[in-house]
Amino acid sequence: MGTITISVEDIVEENFRKTATETAGRGKGVLGKAVTEAMQEWVEKKRQQKIANEMLALLDRGFEMGRLEKIDRDELHER
Repeated sequence: MGTITISVEDIVEENFRKTATETAGRGKGVLGKAVTEAMQEWVEKKRQQKIANEMLALLDRGFEMGRLEKIDRDELHER
C-alpha cells in the first residue's frame, strides 16, 4: 500500500471529510477508503475520456471504404 502526502484547499478537505463520514461513518481507514474510491473513479473517467478522444480522432480521419461503381438495377439483379 502506498502513501501520498497532498495539499488541498481547506474547503475541499472539509467537504470531503464531512461526506466521507456521512457515507461510511467514523472509524479507522474511512478517509483512506474514500480517497482510494475517488482516485479510482478519477482514473477510470480519464481513461474513458482518452478512449473517446481516440475514437473521435479516428472518425475525423475517416475510413477508406473503396469505390462503388455505378450499376443499374437490372445489372444488379442480373435481368
